Amino acid sequence: MTAIRGAAAITGAASGIGRALAIELARRGCDLALADRDEAGLKALAAEIGGGSDKARKVSVHRVDVSEPGDIAQFASEATAAHPSLGIVVNNAGVALLGTFEEIDQAQLEWLFDINFWGVVRGTRAFLPHLKTRDEAHIVNVSSIFGIIAPPGQSAYAAAKFAVRGFSESVRHELAVAESPVRLSVVHPGGVATSIARSSRTGVGVTDNARRSQMIERFENAAKTTPKDAALRIIKGIEKNEPRILIGNDARFMDLLQRFRPGTYWAPLQRRLEKMAKVAAK
Repeated sequence: MTAIRGAAAITGAASGIGRALAIELARRGCDLALADRDEAGLKALAAEIGGGSDKARKVSVHRVDVSEPGDIAQFASEATAAHPSLGIVVNNAGVALLGTFEEIDQAQLEWLFDINFWGVVRGTRAFLPHLKTRDEAHIVNVSSIFGIIAPPGQSAYAAAKFAVRGFSESVRHELAVAESPVRLSVVHPGGVATSIARSSRTGVGVTDNARRSQMIERFENAAKTTPKDAALRIIKGIEKNEPRILIGNDARFMDLLQRFRPGTYWAPLQRRLEKMAKVAAK
């Protein structure tokens, strides 16, 4: 069991799951190193946390673009200096890209990978030396249910999230073999009610704005889990040292479906999603 104590570092902390996780960890007495490109959002979050009942809690904010290796290295250096007791790192920052493989260009795919995959890898590498000095420590890498299944229109996102899953599982096994005090969990959220779909980029080949609107609407109709519930599930997973953290009934269903029908899950899943969309439209 990993105790929730000391300090935690979170990327993508200004909104969504990262923001909710910061609030819930603060309620449990953690100091926080919060990172995001959205400085205004970070400052607002820090003010909210600092205005709570435990005003002595230490919160540092760091403007970080996780696609920039130098930003991540600086974040790790500043965060561990400001919070020597830092023992939890959450690599959460992520973006979305809508469009089929033929509708996105190479530059867009690389942009997404720099954030969703390389940001996780670099964050893990930057903080690991410090975490290994702790009696116990925990890395949380946020993948997606699209790191378990790969729907059409998500070739870039699914590829990056599958990569996060594979990277995280291998590093977790390496840490276990080395009898390291560092544990590692990979998180697979289903539909969580965040702004990721509305803030997503669209493939350069997508010319139908109505299709983008429809994809966003379908995501938001299916996103039943709140960021707070997602944060609570992650905290529970950290405390229990769960190697894989599934968030939401939809994620659990899709994980089971993929296990039973690894090569043919899409047809029944598509029928289910279409049925859900019709119900939501009524």
